[in-house]
Amino acid sequence: MAKYLISFPSATMVVADADLPAVAEASHEVIREAKAAGVYVFGGGIDERVAPVLVHADGSVTPETSRLDGGFCVLEVPSRAEAEGWAARLAAACRTPQELRQFGYDPES
Repeated sequence: MAKYLISFPSATMVVADADLPAVAEASHEVIREAKAAGVYVFGGGIDERVAPVLVHADGSVTPETSRLDGGFCVLEVPSRAEAEGWAARLAAACRTPQELRQFGYDPES
């Protein structure tokens, strides 16, 4: 089975403040269903209050300028079609499109 990253940048999630509790509950319900189905690996939201940094091979740390924000989850499913199905469910729950990426297989991970 392959692992898939389902994610969205926070800028795409345009939801009225009054709707945020419903969006959170809907997305949490999809995650609960993924856990019950045994396909959930892990997920969460990027804490945008903490500035990202780039750590170099020599141990030095510099500010990071590229954006990785929003929410994500990793699922392990038997097919891309199933991953697309879960991504569609999350898109409906979060009210924003989801990006789907497949992780490359690495026998050491």
